Order: sequence, then C-alpha cells, then structure tokens
Amino acid sequence: MSPVAPADTPTPASRAPATSPAWRENLDAWIERLRLKARENIVPLCLGGLIFTFLVVYLANRIFILIGPGEEGVLFRRLTNGTDISSPFKEGLVIIAPWNTMSIYSLRVQERTQIVEALSKNGLTIRVTVSMRYFPEEKNLPLLHQKVGPDYADRIVVPEVMTGVREVVGKFEPQGLYTTNTREISDQIIEAATRSLSEKFIRLDDVNILSIRLPNLVTSAIESKLTQEQMAEEYIYRQDRTEREKKRLATEADGIAQYNRAISASLTPEMLRFKGVEATLELAKSPNAKIVVVGSGKDGLPLILNTESAGAK
Repeated sequence: MSPVAPADTPTPASRAPATSPAWRENLDAWIERLRLKARENIVPLCLGGLIFTFLVVYLANRIFILIGPGEEGVLFRRLTNGTDISSPFKEGLVIIAPWNTMSIYSLRVQERTQIVEALSKNGLTIRVTVSMRYFPEEKNLPLLHQKVGPDYADRIVVPEVMTGVREVVGKFEPQGLYTTNTREISDQIIEAATRSLSEKFIRLDDVNILSIRLPNLVTSAIESKLTQEQMAEEYIYRQDRTEREKKRLATEADGIAQYNRAISASLTPEMLRFKGVEATLELAKSPNAKIVVVGSGKDGLPLILNTESAGAK
C-alpha cells in the first residue's frame, strides 16, 4: 500500500501564487493611469507635438549653427553674460539655445577695392584706386566682435586705408606721383594704416596701387615735359656719339698718315726698280703671249708687249 500523505501537508496544486513586489505594482498602476490620461487627452497631445515640431523646424537655423572652413564663431548669450570672450567656436556643427546668437567671421584674407580722392602737395585733386587685403586676428576675434562688430571692414579697414592714402599723397607733387614707383607709395600707406588697425585687432596684409589718375591738364603738361627731357637727352647722346666718332676718325686719319709717311720714306728709286724687276719676272711666268724688250722701259725697266692684244686689234 502506498503511504498516505499527512492531512496538514499542502499539495502543489493548493499552493498560493507568489505576490509581485510593491514597486512593480505601483509602476504598473502609474503606466495604466498615464494610458488613460493619454486616451482622454489625445487631441491636446497631438496638437502640442505638432507645435513643438514646428518650433524646432522654424528655429533650426538658430539652434543648429554650421561654421564652415576658414571661419570661427563668437557667441552672444542674450540671457546671461553677453559676449563669450573666452574662446571662439571652431569649424563644424554647433548647437546653441535659440535665444542666443552666433556671429560667424571669416579668417581668410579678404580683399576690397576703393577709389580715394586726395589732395597733392600743391593742392591738386588726385584720384587713387587702391586694393587692400586684410584679415581679423584669430586670438582677438571675440574682442573684435565686442568692440567693432561684423562690419569692421566698412567701419575700420576702409577708412584707415583711405586716411593713409590721403596722408601719403599729400607729401608728393603730381609729377612725383607720376614718376615714383607705386610699390614705394604702397609701403608708405601700409605703414600709415597699420598703426591704427593693429589696435583694432585687424591685420593689414597688403595695399596695392592699381592706378593714379591726375587732372588731364597736369597729365598733359607732365607728359610734354618728360618728352622734352627725353628729346634733350637724345640730343646730348647724339652729340656725344658724334664727338666720339670725330675723335675716332681723327685717330684713324693720323694713323694712316703716319703709315704713308713711313712707306714714302722707304720707297727709294733703287727699291722701285727692284720691285719693277720682280713684277716683270712674274708677268714673264704668265702663259699669255708677250714680247719683252729689255731696257726699253722707263728707268731701264723691261718693256712688255702683249701680242694677243695687238693681234686682236
């Protein structure tokens, strides 16, 4: 017979299920209430989500800031301490609060062309076209933004270069501007403008003089004067060349005369007779037919008759 289990021993089927922890029950209850609230407020929640999405899309260009190559950004915190002068933001994507603003500066060399009217030393109006190259100082970019602003080229660079042009042009006469090397004038303009720009956190890379336009009457007078000077220099050059040629011909004539005198002194009658005999011997060697009459010529030299010439007659 099989043993009988005690009456007070519970069987597996009669055991009570284990209860869940209290925090799990509270969590389930909270989720259930949240679901009920969501069902009850489905319309307001959808409307709020649409509004939030619209705001994110609308303010995306104020939240997501892209700083390109060769650029840096300066942040202005509208609700706290203003311009962030600690360090500028480097290239790449930057996320900021929509109430803040980011000003982006190019650190590359930039160029501007400007026409400047200046007075020369004698009061004439000179029109100078200059090309200026400049760039902001990277380490002082936040200070440049705080003290000057993004339009620093119009407010600082162009006026300072124009002032330098007027200062330098005022030292020259119109003719001096017409004949002076433009590189020398550019260097003086750079020296005059750099002093002020360095205090405003801007570097002036170079200034090139593209053109200098004088009044038409002055230009004509200067060109006429320069032409006359060139003609005078050409006349002096021709005179010098003529004098040198004259001296050369005189020296050559003197040498020829000395040579002739030396030759004449050596041409004695005996020498002439000797040369005549040599010439006669050379002619006698010629294959042409001839008659030689010895002692019939002048000074006793032989007389040579060409028989071929006589026969031809």
